[in-house]
Amino acid sequence: MSTLESRGIDSLKPGAKIYFIGIGGISMSGLALLAKGYGFSVGGSDMNPSERTKMLQDKGITIYNSQVAENIADFNPDYIVKTAAILPHNPEVAEAMARDLRIFERSEFLGLITDSYNNVINISGTHGKTTTTSMTSLMLMEAGKDPTVHIGAPFDAFGGNTVRLGGNRNLLVSEACEFKRSFLQFRSTTAAITNIDHDHVDCYPTLQDVIDVFAEFTKKVDDDGYIVVSASDRNIAKALDQAREERARNNTAMPTVITCSSDGTPADFQALNIEFEEGLPNFDLEYEGEFLGRAHLLVPGRHNIDNALTASACAYLNGADPYSIIKALNEFRGADGRYTVKGKYKGCDVVVDYAHHPTAARATIEAASNMPHGDILVVFQPLTFNRTKLLFEDYVTSLLPCKKILFGEIFSDRESDNLGISSKDIADEINRRGGDAEFFPDKMDIIPRIDELIKPGDIILILGPEDIRKLGDLLCKEA
Repeated sequence: MSTLESRGIDSLKPGAKIYFIGIGGISMSGLALLAKGYGFSVGGSDMNPSERTKMLQDKGITIYNSQVAENIADFNPDYIVKTAAILPHNPEVAEAMARDLRIFERSEFLGLITDSYNNVINISGTHGKTTTTSMTSLMLMEAGKDPTVHIGAPFDAFGGNTVRLGGNRNLLVSEACEFKRSFLQFRSTTAAITNIDHDHVDCYPTLQDVIDVFAEFTKKVDDDGYIVVSASDRNIAKALDQAREERARNNTAMPTVITCSSDGTPADFQALNIEFEEGLPNFDLEYEGEFLGRAHLLVPGRHNIDNALTASACAYLNGADPYSIIKALNEFRGADGRYTVKGKYKGCDVVVDYAHHPTAARATIEAASNMPHGDILVVFQPLTFNRTKLLFEDYVTSLLPCKKILFGEIFSDRESDNLGISSKDIADEINRRGGDAEFFPDKMDIIPRIDELIKPGDIILILGPEDIRKLGDLLCKEA
């Protein structure tokens, strides 16, 4: 690898002007903030003004609320960064191409950033990435390691932003998503895989396709680095076997594999003596048989024990001491949209969670069921038509046990074909099997139905993308 001064983000022209198309997105807004922190002049466009675009504007970033060729002429950028959803016929992309500007995909730009740091922790997996990345970051911050961080949700510890800029280029912690193989752009010295499940079905038609891409992801880990995994996940085991076979064929060293377990499976990091107090997990954290401390989580669910183990391993391997790890776990209250208690509505807790995949929905519902409550009213919105169609049976079986489910229509901002599938189909099948579900073409009609169903002490659990989670804010504003 070349010197720090000429690699990664430092290979761009000093003080260059960088223009982000789709700057209001969760990841793009964070990357724009990092770019500004690195000393670049930053601007960008988004068709949907939001609190995020206002925040960026308040921080001195130029924002355009349209996407027209004139914006490129006005800002006169040196480089363009765009999301995968922005197509070549977009007027700003077309103008940038006409000007022969260097255009980075979002993942390419984040890959440049990973190349800029001595130590890079990339946290991947189908579920739990944001929570695990947030936990890891807090541990390293508590230990005084001053990491730069990129996560997939606003986080109170970062002032409500999705990124944190550290004071040096020694350590980066980043959420690494497999969508469209984007994480294959990222270099790692430590790579975590929380779990492997069938998701992003528009990119990966089969589960084996997902396993294959995670095996390929491990090739981006430095030979003397670490891969942190669940000891119990059979799909991860398959991916690691494939990675070992390929490295053996190429006569290259396999990074050290560090395992985690909360179910008694032998592992390097273990959660033992697990107890739940009013739905919140407590456990002893051990590494290679050594007691590191007892954690008392403030976020519910057994899945968060696994997230905490993975985070502890990543932080410990990168210099965090046991005291800092336990202190961070005991103070962690979650990232935005990950079992976030928004407030009260007519005596009920309003909880929102990004759990749009059947497996995540099942885990979140189980977590809620262990909290003090009367009934649980589930409001659910699937994300993308492809996922809903292919995982239809999983949606039905994961939601069927709920006492009552109110469905909003499937949300997708990247598909033009609904594939003949609707949330109504899930609701109808649940009812056919003896469950109790209702479908609402207009999600705003869900609110009066909530009023009719709830009683004080219930939990209103709103699951899915930001589109449906906004109902939680509306309910709490009315309270």
